[in-house]
Amino acid sequence: MKNYTDLANCIRFLSVEAVEKAKSGHPGMPMGMADIATVLFHDFLVHNPKDPTWNLRDRFVLSNGHGSMLLYSLLYLTGYKKMTISQIKNFRQLGAITAGHPEYEPDAGIEITTGPLGQGISNGVGMALALKKYCQENKLKRTPKVYVFCGDGCLMEGISQEAISLAGHLKLDNLILVYDNNKISIDGSTDLAFSDDTNLRFQSVNWSVLNGKGHDHKNINQLFKKAQNSKKPILMNFKTIIGFGSPNKSAKASSHGSPLGKDEILLTKQKLKWNAKPFTIPSNLLSAWRKSANRNQKIYTQYQKSIKIKNSIKKFENQMDKFFDIIASDFKSFDTPQATRKSSEGVLNYLHTSMPILGGSADLTGSNNTKGKGMDVLNQNNFLGQYIHYGVREHGMAAIMNGIAATKLFKTYSGTFLSFADYMKPSLRLAALMQIDPIQVFTHDSIGLGEDGPTHQPIEQLNMLRLIPNSFVFRPCDMMETIICWKEALKISNAPSFICLSRQNLPQISNKKINLKNFKGAYVIYETAKNNDITIIATGSEVSLAIETADLLQKENVSARVISMPSTSLFDQQPASFQKKLFQSKLSQIFVIEAGSTMYWNKFTSSENIFGIDDFGASAPAKDVFHKFGLTPKKISSTIRKRIK
Repeated sequence: MKNYTDLANCIRFLSVEAVEKAKSGHPGMPMGMADIATVLFHDFLVHNPKDPTWNLRDRFVLSNGHGSMLLYSLLYLTGYKKMTISQIKNFRQLGAITAGHPEYEPDAGIEITTGPLGQGISNGVGMALALKKYCQENKLKRTPKVYVFCGDGCLMEGISQEAISLAGHLKLDNLILVYDNNKISIDGSTDLAFSDDTNLRFQSVNWSVLNGKGHDHKNINQLFKKAQNSKKPILMNFKTIIGFGSPNKSAKASSHGSPLGKDEILLTKQKLKWNAKPFTIPSNLLSAWRKSANRNQKIYTQYQKSIKIKNSIKKFENQMDKFFDIIASDFKSFDTPQATRKSSEGVLNYLHTSMPILGGSADLTGSNNTKGKGMDVLNQNNFLGQYIHYGVREHGMAAIMNGIAATKLFKTYSGTFLSFADYMKPSLRLAALMQIDPIQVFTHDSIGLGEDGPTHQPIEQLNMLRLIPNSFVFRPCDMMETIICWKEALKISNAPSFICLSRQNLPQISNKKINLKNFKGAYVIYETAKNNDITIIATGSEVSLAIETADLLQKENVSARVISMPSTSLFDQQPASFQKKLFQSKLSQIFVIEAGSTMYWNKFTSSENIFGIDDFGASAPAKDVFHKFGLTPKKISSTIRKRIK
């Protein structure tokens, strides 16, 4: 066997020195997984440090992202240009790509942002799924592997079960999960809170399991060889020692999340016979690491020559205006009341035949209307399908979509009820942080869903989504607005989009008013005079309510301009001059109607002028619930008249 011990010690001491210099970090995990990582990167991982974003590379995901120095050390040692020794020295410092937890930087070899435990497992499922589909579509003999490192904490998180269950069901045979089974968590031994039979858990959901010794290089090598030809996803369960090599902190929680200390580092160097200065790798070892990726050159050259990568997403983006002009033209005369979730389905009927897309739903396909006509289902026997039945796994679904989006091979969207966005929040936030572009279709977007009651009626969710930095929220009022919301969402390549849609039928009112070419998030949809007394802003299902209110006010000699704002996110990006011109009215004369939390709207007008809901809903027919909360034309117009006296 090669001298893996010295190669692994390169990882260990870069990690402990970086953590020590930063005076914060997690040295224990990199020390414990260094042997496994060395064998994987030196002998098995198919990658090219000179071309980090090569489509057909294997992916490496660090789900236990607190051990980030393991990843950064590997990227430096194998020769990724962006990962310099200076970056290693600046671990956890402002402006460095060596953040405390890995942050998506594919040009540097960082495939995904991880940190909240368990996310990386789901991300890996998404990557494996997208790569398998892509390779089958292009009839490639080789399908890249996805290697995910995880720890005890990842497996305790509920999202891990959602992910591994779906992966097993789909028989994702290009997914390998490497488990750092060191039996230590922050509070101490995992026995405090964790007594699962992990192997049985994975076997019960159709995974293969390999048990290994995490510090026996020969055994590690043999198991990775065995894992290459599995017909199922594989769990590699390695018994490891956290803080391996540290005389006083190995196998203890004290090595998990704090620097070892200078004295302990010196003792560890003595024990592991490491004589190099801090942040210095002996030239023979660095040379061995740098040459390790050369074994992949044949595969890289073969696939670079034999396949011309078609950027179908880019091709679609270049034709998007023409594509959506056709859809808008087809629906120009459409005047039948329709739920916007059904309008969205109308867009998807066109979309799935025109671009590389992966859609889905968390067991609500018929309710979300997310399956376009003619879309085939992706399953264990057919990875050519475009539609994924995620099952009742909302959180896992969102994180899997992040993995798909990170490959940049497909545009991905999925659906569930807006109230269940709460289940998905950590993954939605990470998508925004990574600047990737999954699209979430959230239906049943208000009390308008009616009888299912307050458990299913979203109140605060719209504002929760609006508060996520670098994300776009859409809430259309009819067919034409739904078309343009989909267009805008698909144009966005550096942020997630959330399209919020109604269950109840809504009238068609925007056909001749909306500007498909220069949409700025809001526009005048209706007005009763050239110079109006007041302005009413509304979104989604409340736009028609605002128009009815304006008509009642007109009878009382109060003229109103109605602003439809299907995207508060886009509108917020517009200059103040545009916003002021659109509103026309003084602050005291601006009113807002939205069947949800009122918090967002306080920046446009006083709280007394906002008609919304800051309480939970009620189980009753939609009409009765709207009446209960005073969201009727008669009630709102009466209040407005009193306010402007």
